[in-house]
Amino acid sequence: MKDFSISDVLDMQRRLQEKYQGKWEPIGPATGKNKLLWMVGEMGEVAEIIKKNGHAAIMEDASLRAHFVEEMADVLMYYGDVMNCFSITPEELKAAYTEKFRRNMERW
Repeated sequence: MKDFSISDVLDMQRRLQEKYQGKWEPIGPATGKNKLLWMVGEMGEVAEIIKKNGHAAIMEDASLRAHFVEEMADVLMYYGDVMNCFSITPEELKAAYTEKFRRNMERW
């Protein structure tokens, strides 16, 4: 398998939205806030795993690590939904990320 890309995430999230159309809230700017709040909730679950178990356990316990990675995937899924809600393209994200990276490299 090639590297997992932002384009892959966006496409997979679009396919999920198509499959569950009518069952899930639609993708669009009006629901972007809700998707962002769901993502923050998933980030809380990730933080809770670290808080309860510590970083060493995540690196050493295969079962815990699998749970941690699964929760990280949930965060990424909602991230993709937020991007789709606001029609952010991979190219837009790359340009913004690259510029932010450049500025950070020039600090201090």
